Amino acid sequence: MVNLEVVLIELFVLILLAMIASMICKRFEVPVIVGVVLVGIAISNITINGQSLYSLLQLSQEENSAIFQVFAELGVIFLLFIVGLETPLSELRKVGKVAAMVAVLGVVIPFIGGLVLMLILQYDVLESLFIASALVATSVGITAYVLKDMGIIETIEAKAILGAAVIDDVLGLIILSMVSGIAEGSGASLLDIAAVAILAVAFVLMVMFVTYLIPKSRSKMKESGRGKGFHKHITPLPFALIVCFGISALASFLSLAAIIGAFLAGMLFAEFKDIWPAEEKLEPIKEFLVPFFFLQIGFMVNLGALTGGGVLLIAVLLTLVAIVTKWGGAWLGARSMGRGSANIVAMGMIPRGEVGIIVASIGLMTGVLTDSLYAMVIFMALATTIVAPFLIRWAVKRRGEWKGAFKGAPNKFKEL
Repeated sequence: MVNLEVVLIELFVLILLAMIASMICKRFEVPVIVGVVLVGIAISNITINGQSLYSLLQLSQEENSAIFQVFAELGVIFLLFIVGLETPLSELRKVGKVAAMVAVLGVVIPFIGGLVLMLILQYDVLESLFIASALVATSVGITAYVLKDMGIIETIEAKAILGAAVIDDVLGLIILSMVSGIAEGSGASLLDIAAVAILAVAFVLMVMFVTYLIPKSRSKMKESGRGKGFHKHITPLPFALIVCFGISALASFLSLAAIIGAFLAGMLFAEFKDIWPAEEKLEPIKEFLVPFFFLQIGFMVNLGALTGGGVLLIAVLLTLVAIVTKWGGAWLGARSMGRGSANIVAMGMIPRGEVGIIVASIGLMTGVLTDSLYAMVIFMALATTIVAPFLIRWAVKRRGEWKGAFKGAPNKFKEL
C-alpha cells in the first residue's frame, strides 16, 4: 500500500532538486534537461552507508516506483500534446516530403551502421539486431522540449523534425516488432510484419485525415448556422484532456507509442484553438510533470555496469556511430532545405532518449541482451540525449541567415 507521507517527501525532494538543477543550468546557459537528467543519475548512483539515494528515498519500492513512472509518462504525453498544439497540420504538410526523407534515411543508415559495428566487434547476430534497433528511433519528447525551450518550435526546421520523428517511430515500431519476433522464436512472419506496418500507418493517417477535415467541416457548419454557440458550453481544459488521453490511449492500445498519439491529438485540437484555447491552462500541468520524465531517464542508469571489459570504450564507440549515422541520414534527407536548415534538422534527430531505452529493456527482458550490452545502450541513449541540445544550439548559431528565417521566433532565440 502507498504511504502518502513518503510520497510527499519524495515529491518535495525531487521537485526541489529539479528546480535547483534548472536554475543552475539557466545561469550557465545549459539546456535544462541536462541538469535534470544528471540529477536522476546522481540519485540512482550516489551511495550513503552502502545505500543509494534512490533507495533511501524509497523510490525503489514497487508502489512508489510505479507512481513516479506514471508521472514520467504523463509528463512526456503533456509535453507532446502541447507541441502538437503548436504544430498545425497545414504547417506540417509543408515539410511532408522532407520529413519522410529525413525519417527513412535517418532509420536505414543508423540501423545498418549499428548492425555492422556490432558484427565487426563479433557480437551475436540477434544481439547486434537489438543494438541496431535501439539506434533507429528519435526521442521526439526530448527534441521537442529543446526546440520549445529555445523558442523555435514554430520554425520550418522544427516542423520537419517533428514530422520526421512521428514517421521515425512508426518505422521503429516495425523494426522492433521484427527483431522481437525473431527473439521470441516466432520468426516474425511477413504477414505479422505487414499487419503491424499497416496498423501503425493507418492510425497516423486516420488522425491526420480527421484533422484535415475539421477546418472544412467547421466552415460548412458556420455557413449553415449549425452548432452556433455550442462551444460556449464546453470548458477548454477538460475537452483538451479528453482528446489527449483518448487518442493517446488508442495509440497505446494499437501498440504504438502513446506520445505519438498525444502529438497527433495536439495537432487535432489545434484546429479548435480559436474557440477552445487551452495552452495556458495546460502549461502548469506540463511544468509539474515533465521533470519526472527526465528524472526517470536518469534513474535507469547504473554507472557500475560500464566498468571493466572495455564496456565503456564500446559504449562511446556506439554513441559516436549513433550520432554520425543519424546526422548523416537526416542531413541527406533534409538537404533540399539548404545546408544550414538541414544541419539543424539533422542535429534535432540525434537524441534517442526513452525510445532507445525501451528497446534495450525489451532486449534485456527477452534475455537477448546482457547487463553490459544493456548498459551500453543506456549510455548511448543518455549521451545522445545530453549532447543533442548543445548540438542543436550550435547548429542554430551556425546558420548564417537565422535573422531572416526566424523572424517569427521569440526574442529568446535571438539571444543564442
